[in-house]
Amino acid sequence: MLPIDLCFSLSMTSTQRWPEQGWALLHLFLVASFTQADEQVCTQRGDTENPQLVKDGDILLGGLFSFHTNWRERQNTYMEKPVPLQCTSLNFREFQLAQAMLFAIEEINNSSDLLPDISLGYKIYDTCGSIARSVRVTLALVNSNEIVASPSKACTRPAQVQAIMGETSSSPCTAIATVMGPFHIPLISHFATCACLSDKVKYPSFLRTIPSDYYQSRALAQLVKHFGWTWVGAVRSNEDYGNNGMATFIETAQELGLCVEYSVSFFRTDSSDNIQKIIDIIKGSTSKVIVTFLSHMDLDILLHELSVHNLTGYQWVGTEAWIFDSQTAERDINHILDGAIGLSIPKAHVTGLRDFMLDVRPLNSSNAELFTEFWEALFNCQFKQPKSTEIRRKCTGEEDINRVENSFTDMSLMPIFNNVYKGVYAVANALHRILSCNKTCNKHAQLDPFTILQNIQRSNFKTKEGDQVYFNENGDPAAKYEIINWQPGENGIVDFVTVGLYDATLPTDKQMNLQNKSIIWTQNSLKVPVSVCSEKCPPGTRKVLQKGKPVCCYDCIRCAEGEISNITDAITCVRCPPESWSNDRRDACIKKKAEFLSYDEIMGILLSTASLFGTFITFFVAFIFYRHRKTPLVRANNSELSFLLLFSLTLCFLCSLTFIGRPSEWSCMLRHTAFGITFVLCISCVLGKTMVVLMAFKATLPGRNVMKWFGPTQQRLSVLSFTLVQVIICTLWLTISPPFPSTNFKEYKDKIILECSLGSAVGFWSVLGYIGLLAMLCFICAFLARKLPDNFNEAKFITFSMLIFCAVWITFIPAYVSSPGKFSVAVEIFAILASTFGLLICIFIPKCYVMLLKPERNTKKHMMGKGAAK
Repeated sequence: MLPIDLCFSLSMTSTQRWPEQGWALLHLFLVASFTQADEQVCTQRGDTENPQLVKDGDILLGGLFSFHTNWRERQNTYMEKPVPLQCTSLNFREFQLAQAMLFAIEEINNSSDLLPDISLGYKIYDTCGSIARSVRVTLALVNSNEIVASPSKACTRPAQVQAIMGETSSSPCTAIATVMGPFHIPLISHFATCACLSDKVKYPSFLRTIPSDYYQSRALAQLVKHFGWTWVGAVRSNEDYGNNGMATFIETAQELGLCVEYSVSFFRTDSSDNIQKIIDIIKGSTSKVIVTFLSHMDLDILLHELSVHNLTGYQWVGTEAWIFDSQTAERDINHILDGAIGLSIPKAHVTGLRDFMLDVRPLNSSNAELFTEFWEALFNCQFKQPKSTEIRRKCTGEEDINRVENSFTDMSLMPIFNNVYKGVYAVANALHRILSCNKTCNKHAQLDPFTILQNIQRSNFKTKEGDQVYFNENGDPAAKYEIINWQPGENGIVDFVTVGLYDATLPTDKQMNLQNKSIIWTQNSLKVPVSVCSEKCPPGTRKVLQKGKPVCCYDCIRCAEGEISNITDAITCVRCPPESWSNDRRDACIKKKAEFLSYDEIMGILLSTASLFGTFITFFVAFIFYRHRKTPLVRANNSELSFLLLFSLTLCFLCSLTFIGRPSEWSCMLRHTAFGITFVLCISCVLGKTMVVLMAFKATLPGRNVMKWFGPTQQRLSVLSFTLVQVIICTLWLTISPPFPSTNFKEYKDKIILECSLGSAVGFWSVLGYIGLLAMLCFICAFLARKLPDNFNEAKFITFSMLIFCAVWITFIPAYVSSPGKFSVAVEIFAILASTFGLLICIFIPKCYVMLLKPERNTKKHMMGKGAAK
């Protein structure tokens, strides 16, 4: 039971218009009127509101439709009672929606399936597009229009209507649902899509037969993402539908990586200056796609201004509010919206509705004044010719509607009509269960609004056309949309072509299905428009955000050396593995070229040639010495050590070849140990020769036979001992931490250096240090013997050879350390060859010169005579 101890008064004291819902609700006062008399009396405040369309029945349904979309301005003086709202601008769409409601009621009344023996009536009010009026007439629907309640009864009674159909827009619905929520009277909207209305705490009695904008907003964001539009503009209606829908779209767009360059709002009653600001923003923007959450009435205003400024070439993305509206398409004479794409309610068909809708004469029985206005607007005629207006054709009342083509005869809004139709049937199905209808219904059952609301929420049925009708826990139906594209048709008429489907009940990756149909874009282009703040970064580059701008605005920076990006719009570049390097385009890693001192390159060939040449020269010298082994010059210079020295020099020349070629485990161990041992053998021989000469000429005291301690056996043992020490060092090195092949990625960014790691640096420098020690010892001995008689003295040549040897290896150390990659190997080979050539040339070439070119000096007499003279 609905208490009417609370009687309502609405004072129209403001000229503020929709969507100023807050102002409208402030004008709604709940005034408690109590009397202490013997009988309770409830008095209504304010003027009564009479329905525009009415029909009696056992059960009444309410209807709220904006038969007019505007009203005349008025100035309140606050000195007298405000005059009633004077509605203007007849709206044929709302008449069509009302006719759909009447059709459903008539169909149910004429059927014995749902409510046999029960007739449905209706009371339908014109809200004039005013939120304040919407609330006022809603209270009239619930309370009736009696000024004073019957004094003989308690001031309580059932609600006049069991459910209310409407409103079309979201903002009026939020106001109405707020007022009706505490009374649990169902309010079923056919076109209010604001996601805010899904809040059952604020709006417990609100239901709708059109999906929530929560799904439409997300679907629009996915649609924009699908076409690669990352930089878009946004225009919305400044009311609940536009503000909430656009807020959800922007939130989803940000999640998908999209950016909104601007988001502006306006209402159709805004000043021209405000609309001009929006035009200026669009003109100055760089985005070429505009996403809208606009009612068709607001879009009409904006479309006119866009046409004045000839703002064409933008790709429009629309919602169900206008994307399949033929009237909007007709008004777009400058083709501003050509190629528009957006979401609409799936196409529907209701058998018999068109014929019923076009039969408008029964409307005359409800409200003659409204019917007259409707008839005159429908046929563009007048029953009475006013004196002060333009003379139009006189209406006869016999005009044929089948000969008229206007928005009333246009059935393109059939999906919306079907929503009204389904809403009425949802109420009828709920009543069918409550009244336990079979062949008859229980007419004595008490109807309670809360019970009706609960049964409507549990509805799950199919219409005669096969449409499934049910509501989720938020009072919303399943979200399914068609993707509509505006394409040019015959005679300049726009064709609304379905190019895809969106079903929110499916998994995320299957919700959007664009069919293989050609989409016509803005300016009749077949190419998808481009709307980005920055062009896509190609592979080989990465995105760097521009300071102070959204994430969609960025610069494309080429990846650094050694890094790649093989995808478009890469955020970061990926470093190549150590064995790879980036190509020139920086979009792929290519395997680094392995570099080592090989026999195929010029440097390797030169060093190999030098090594072989030195070996050949050594063999040649050995051959000369062998041919002249009996001569005094060879015999005087210790021929055994000379041949051993030549052998070691040959090994020194040949060991340099082990440094050339691809490093392997065996070659790495061989090259350093062979080098160390052969050089020690060489220096040991030179040291032995030097010490023999030095001892021979220093032991001049009579009776001291020092030479017996430096005979051939001792010389062999000294060479062996010195060499054995190096062998022990090399053995320890190879045992503890031997050299091994390794890859060096640090020297060159784009190359891999194959080299031999020393293993133990101590071992390597011990080998070199021992060689250096012997060389210094040899140099000192040769220096001490430098002034001995020339004929027998080769110490002078040994001194020069040691100077060369020491100079080479002293300069080798910094050169070796600072040389990268294969060049360090080349430096080491050069040092080996240079020092070996120094020993060979300084020690043996002078003797070869005497033996080959001055044989007269290679005699014992000459050598002894020369010595006596000294």
